Amino acid sequence: MTEPGNEAADPADGTAPGGVRPPATDPMKGIRGIFAATLILEAIVVLLALLVLPKFGEGATALGVTTMLLIALAMILASGLQRRSYGLPVALGLQVVTIVAGFWLVTGLGIMGVVFAIVWAVLLWMRSDVRRKMERGQLPSQQA
Repeated sequence: MTEPGNEAADPADGTAPGGVRPPATDPMKGIRGIFAATLILEAIVVLLALLVLPKFGEGATALGVTTMLLIALAMILASGLQRRSYGLPVALGLQVVTIVAGFWLVTGLGIMGVVFAIVWAVLLWMRSDVRRKMERGQLPSQQA
């Protein structure tokens, strides 16, 4: 039996300090994968918007097309950064760039940016919910 002040992990039951068993796999790794996949999906949507741009918008200028191509390329590159500590801030920064560039150059891009900002808000809420459950030991892989 350990003393009240000694909160070392007990190798017999595999609990971490604080009495919470660590999950069998890292759930944040899966969430980072979802972030990367969302960025790829968003890049595809931005590139597909280039096909309808000449029919619907005033943004079919060289500046508008170049901006959309650069944003899509940045999203693809940022998807590979999600395992790094600065990956999520880069992804969220791209959302702001997409919305601002969208309402400045191509209105349709701004609307897509707002829709994906809502998707990112839901993803961040889900991440915080998983983190809370992990800290409490409520994930299925933490159950004895």
